[in-house]
This record gives sequence, structure tokens and C-alpha cells, in this order.
Amino acid sequence: MCISTDEAAFSGTITYCGRRHHPEHGLIHVLGYQNTAVNLADGPNAMLLHLPTTQLTPRHFLSAGRTGDVLQRMVTAVESAETAADGIAWMSADSPTVQVFDHDVYTVLLATDPTAIPAALRQVPPHRRPRLDPDLLRFYADHFPRHTIALCCFDNADAQRARPLLLWYEPLDPDRLSVPALDSHTGKPPDLNASVPVDHWVLFSTDQAPTDWGAPVVYPGGMRHHLRAFLPTTVVGRHFGHGQTLPNGDFTISHRDLLSGDLDRIERAGGRSSAVGGS
Repeated sequence: MCISTDEAAFSGTITYCGRRHHPEHGLIHVLGYQNTAVNLADGPNAMLLHLPTTQLTPRHFLSAGRTGDVLQRMVTAVESAETAADGIAWMSADSPTVQVFDHDVYTVLLATDPTAIPAALRQVPPHRRPRLDPDLLRFYADHFPRHTIALCCFDNADAQRARPLLLWYEPLDPDRLSVPALDSHTGKPPDLNASVPVDHWVLFSTDQAPTDWGAPVVYPGGMRHHLRAFLPTTVVGRHFGHGQTLPNGDFTISHRDLLSGDLDRIERAGGRSSAVGGS
């Protein structure tokens, strides 16, 4: 369901990518990511996410605040439609190539060069500082150039109480929406030629959709205006799971296919790219 730096089990993953025109930031993508983590390592652990942007800073991370169920609300909207139809704390960084900061229960390291991350690990509190396999970082450097790598470090106590990760960025390709979904829970590089079990809700949105598109999302009345400005009015999505296996890779769809509502065009992009929406 994701990449971890040591032994771990993840389930119930919810991933979201939305394309929208923000009144201040212009055309952006918004990523949401949440799962249930069980740390099987002897010490701290971390998950890695690769994001298709070269410009990512702590200010791009959004606090869910009291709305920790924001992604679950999107799932509920899609499920209901299917049924009807059928806070940041800064830390100084010695190197400008790696940004280190606290977000929710994580200490996050951001780097466009993942091989620079080990030198910055000393800034991570010992109870969250994971062991890193150099081969894993080299994998990201080789396979995801012009991406930003987010290393989200957590300890055993924090693993199951994290709110969803929400962040926005200026994408490399505004017309290709992707959510990171590479799978390896051993701390080693993922096998791009493998088929792996999946347990994902994959959600997408666009603010250019027609009025009858998607399922409306119900948000709480007290949601902060700053957060609401990044979130969709309607979403579409599909669940992949129930013993299903898919080629290892990310979930992705073109904006054109998203506008048409054709979720059979969702692809699994990795070593063996293929359409999986109709699976």
C-alpha cells in the first residue's frame, strides 16, 4: 500500500488527488493520503511518498485540524452514490537540499535529491529516526527525477493516530493526476515487476467537471475556510481490494478521462503499466 523504511503492515489506504484552480496559488494538485499502520520494526519507522513536483515546502502541507475524517467523508460520498446507483513546527536544516519539520505526528523530510536525506536524519528526534537502506534512496533517485520525496517519520505510539496527510503543489503535468501507491514494506526497494495485494480507495476530483459529475462531499459546518478552499465539492473514486492483486505502481488518470467520468481508464503506472480501472 506504500513504501516503508522497515518492516510494517498497512491497510485501509485512502488516496486522493484533486485538480483545482486556487484563488491564490493558481492551478494546483491537492494530495490526500491516509492508512492504518502497524509498525513491525524494532524501532522507529517511516513511509516514503514521491510527489510529481520540484517545489514543495512545509507551507504546502495542510492541517486537517479537527476534520481528521476528511478523506473518509470523500469515500462515504462515493459509496453513497454507488449505493444509490446500485499545525507545523519548524526545525533548522543544515542543508538547503533537505527540509525538516514536524507535521501532525510525523517528522517530515523533503528532498528533491533523496540521497541527501541520510545527512539530515540527525535532526529527527531519536524516537522517530528510522534506519534507511541506501538502495531504497537510490531507487527513488533513479526512478523519480524531478520529484520531491517526502520521508514521514513516526514512532510506534504515533503510527495509528495520524490524521490524513494533506498537501498541495504545482504539478509537473497538470493534466495527469497521480497518487503514490508503490508497495514495499520491508525497507528494501520495491519490485516494479511484481504483482502486489491492494487495499485502496482511489479518489479524484476536478473543479472543471460538469454539474452532474461525481458525488457531493459533505463537510462539517465548522471547517476552516483556509482548508475548505483546497477541497473538492464532488469526487469520484473506486475501491481496489478484496484479495485483488495489481502490478506494482501508482494510480494515475488523465484529466480528459477524469472529466468523462470513465474510471475504467485509471492506470497502474510502474514497471508494468496497465489499465486497472475495470478490474
